[in-house]
Amino acid sequence: MPNLNTPAPNFDDVWRTIQELALAQKESQKEADRRMREADRRMKEADLRMSKTDKQIKALAKQLGEHGNRLGEFVQEMVRPAVVKLFQGRNLPVHQVLSNLVAYGDDRQSRMEIDLLVVDTGTVIAVECKSRLSCEDVDEHLLRLQGFKTCFPQYQPYTLLGGVAAMVLAEDVSRYAYRKGLFVLAQSGDAMEIRNETQFIPKSW
Repeated sequence: MPNLNTPAPNFDDVWRTIQELALAQKESQKEADRRMREADRRMKEADLRMSKTDKQIKALAKQLGEHGNRLGEFVQEMVRPAVVKLFQGRNLPVHQVLSNLVAYGDDRQSRMEIDLLVVDTGTVIAVECKSRLSCEDVDEHLLRLQGFKTCFPQYQPYTLLGGVAAMVLAEDVSRYAYRKGLFVLAQSGDAMEIRNETQFIPKSW
């Protein structure tokens, strides 16, 4: 049986409690919405900063790439007049020095680029020019030499030799290129020199 002595609930107090709970829930929801908006704002700001940073990185990479290309062109211009005298000193009677040879495929896409091609009667020397040479550059040039006669079939009858030239050339990279059978050209003072000794026998392709 219900306890008849229990006082009846005060509906004003119950209604006030309900209103307080509803207000607290409303305030809590408002705070949650505010935090969501703040998080969304910060995410957008972060995305904007990342987008700006990405653009800056791309612009810097482009500038560095252009700078690197200009340095490579500078090295090429240093090497081009020097190779005649240098290779003639190695009993290679140079008749032509060709710059920036490009071979294209049937799809009109570039298949191979050669910085300098030194040509004599029966021998051609493909020279890769870099401002700073790495072992990876050497490996890439070796692959280039393997496919050279496919891309430039007019030189099929020639003996193909390879060379690398650089303004900055670490000793270990120089030795690596030497062991791979390449002529190694580097800056010495204001001039270029061949670092291979006169007894050096280059690899032919």
